[in-house]
Amino acid sequence: MKKLNKNSLVTAFVVSLVLGLTGPTAVFAAAPAPVDLLSAGNFVILSKSGITNVPTSAITGNIGTSPITGAAITGLDCAEVTGTIYTVDATGPACKVTDATLLTTAVLDMEAAYTNAAGRTGPSGTELYGGNLGGQTFAPGLYKWSTGVTIPTDVTLSGGVNDVWIFQIAGTLNIASGPDLTNGIKVKLTGGAQAKNIFWQVAGATTLGTYSTFNGNILAQTNIAIQTGAVLNGRALAQTAVTLDKNTVLLP
Repeated sequence: MKKLNKNSLVTAFVVSLVLGLTGPTAVFAAAPAPVDLLSAGNFVILSKSGITNVPTSAITGNIGTSPITGAAITGLDCAEVTGTIYTVDATGPACKVTDATLLTTAVLDMEAAYTNAAGRTGPSGTELYGGNLGGQTFAPGLYKWSTGVTIPTDVTLSGGVNDVWIFQIAGTLNIASGPDLTNGIKVKLTGGAQAKNIFWQVAGATTLGTYSTFNGNILAQTNIAIQTGAVLNGRALAQTAVTLDKNTVLLP
């Protein structure tokens, strides 16, 4: 029988130790690159079929609708927007700027960003927690669900200033309501994580519950409903409608 030398024994021990600690199913996924929003990134709210608002909201950033006319921006006073309201025609709020070409390009870029996010492969995790993210902490990475995702209690995204999170959601996305802003349900950021580097790609409807606080860019194939008093630190980019109700929306 061949005699094992000392180096062979040490190597075998290290390999067995590593396998014992990590297990054979450990996955080491590369951190995803951010989704390029192109000109859609110049908007905090962008919609193809309208923006409705129950006053008074506070929106920081540009908003726009296309191809639907500016008449589909309802209930929103110019004083509620720190930024430019873009429309494809002369209808809409008195302070609007008409620029159909700019809006057409932005909507195409929004759709391209959605497709880019949806097409990413090599997820860090799939179907985690059955889609119930409450109480969980997520490191940077790409996460995928074939159904809906709910956030009934606080969820934390922990990472550095340049780290990226992409959440691919084939169903709906819902963050629960709370009694007030202080006690509302939150998507929390720690370790320097930034809302601009978080992308929620959602095929179904998105609902941000009453007095919730949400971080990240929502790339929605359908509508985004931001309920009473909720705060969005990110972007609402919807391929149908966006509804607001006394909200704070901040461009990250």
